[in-house]
Amino acid sequence: MTRLLVAAGQAASVAGDVAANVATAVRLVRLAATQDVRLLVLPEAFLTGYDVDAFTGRLPAVADLDAPWLDPLRTAAVLGDLTVVVGTALERDGERRLSQVVVRPDGRTTAPYDKQHLDGLEKSLFTVGDHGASIAVQGVELGLSICYDGCFPEHAQAAARDGALGYLASAAYFPGGEHRRDLYYAARAVENGMYVVLAGLTGRCGAFDFIGGSAVYDPEGRPLARIGVEEGLAIAEIDTEVVAAFRERHTMIADHRTSLGPRLRS
Repeated sequence: MTRLLVAAGQAASVAGDVAANVATAVRLVRLAATQDVRLLVLPEAFLTGYDVDAFTGRLPAVADLDAPWLDPLRTAAVLGDLTVVVGTALERDGERRLSQVVVRPDGRTTAPYDKQHLDGLEKSLFTVGDHGASIAVQGVELGLSICYDGCFPEHAQAAARDGALGYLASAAYFPGGEHRRDLYYAARAVENGMYVVLAGLTGRCGAFDFIGGSAVYDPEGRPLARIGVEEGLAIAEIDTEVVAAFRERHTMIADHRTSLGPRLRS
């Protein structure tokens, strides 16, 4: 049995001001560390800001992840002894991606996942990711996802079938999306008997407004912690024993069929 204290963090992001957004991320990391959080998830495109001008300008590159621009976040993760998952627009092999950067408690920094489902204006600005990804934090396997990915049941299911006990979603929802946001992530939790950690961008960023709603859902799809539009953290515990007990009672993952056969019409 493993218990892992996690937090979904949210704050406003400044369009195109990476240094300011890194500083905000550091503030949230320090706050999480004071509450013994071991994993902090931050919103989609948080480091660059979610804004067209930011997306079309110069982006951080995968090759630059070890450069000084991320040193404050690395230092905060090391001092706080926690893992940080944060969204950013990123250049990878000459292509623009919406990605998640992972900073470990030893300072190691990677970008293991690029968004696989692009929505709206993103389709003309970015290239889709070509693989899923999971990370392990204190031995707990957790699938990675970015916003629109969470609208596709098979995305979370693929992580769960591959061993994930939780699903980490960096998101940026626009006004009017409250009902769908709350429904999608609760559904991904109960469908797969897994925890879901949703970190939503909030406030004004460039030309857009965002609605926050960061939350942690248990394997029954119930919110264990949730915040509104304010800056802050939604903190809860992942308990691997709860996942095991749920999946023993509700065997959807084990009963999954790779094919339902042909569809007949009459």
